[in-house]
Amino acid sequence: METGPYALIVGRFYAELAERLVAGARAELEEAGVEEIDVFDVPGAFELPLAASYAAQSGRYAGIVCLGAVVRGETSHYDHVCAEAARGIQDVQLRTGVPCGFGVLTVETMEQALERTGGGKRDQGRDAAAAALAMARVRAQLG
Repeated sequence: METGPYALIVGRFYAELAERLVAGARAELEEAGVEEIDVFDVPGAFELPLAASYAAQSGRYAGIVCLGAVVRGETSHYDHVCAEAARGIQDVQLRTGVPCGFGVLTVETMEQALERTGGGKRDQGRDAAAAALAMARVRAQLG
C-alpha cells in the first residue's frame, strides 16, 4: 500500500478532457493503494504550477499529479502556455522535493487528446500518476 495522500491539480479549460485525465489518475492511485486523493480545480494549464506549489508547500502530500490539456490554436499562445506549465511544474518539484506528475496534454487536435486520455494510444492521467508514485517511492528510499 502506498502512503498518501495525493493531490490532483486539474486544469478545467477542456472539461471533458479534464474528467478523462482525472479518471485515469484516480484509477492508477487507487490501484496502488492510495486511499486519500484530494482534487483541486484551476482554470487551465497555466495555473497548474501555482496550485501545485500551494499543495507542495502545505506539507500534506506525498505526491501531486498535475492534469490538463493545451490544444494548438492559430496563435503562439499554445507555445507559451505549454512551456510555462512544464517549467513551472518542474520548478515546484525541484524546489520542494514533492514529486509532481506531469499530465498535461500538449496536442495539435482534440482527436489526439482523446487518444491520449484512455482512448487508444495511452492514458496520460494514469501515466502521470504512475510517475508521481514512482518518484515518491524513490524519495522514501533515499530520504
